[in-house]
Amino acid sequence: MEWYNIVIPIVTLIVGAVGGFIVGVFYLRRQIERMQNDPEMIQKMAKQMGYNLNKQQMSRAQNMMKNQKLPRK
Repeated sequence: MEWYNIVIPIVTLIVGAVGGFIVGVFYLRRQIERMQNDPEMIQKMAKQMGYNLNKQQMSRAQNMMKNQKLPRK
């Protein structure tokens, strides 16, 4: 019965890591899809990274995100 004290935490860690990764991927994919349709979100993200986009750069960023194909699984 001592092996339960070792196996259960390891299994829990693995399941939690896999579950967290899957949730993170879906969240990130949803955020990218929102940014494709909302130029204010792109501008906000750019300002957080220290960039200030003009109209030409903004339209280029929107086109790049719209043309990017997100794999569906």
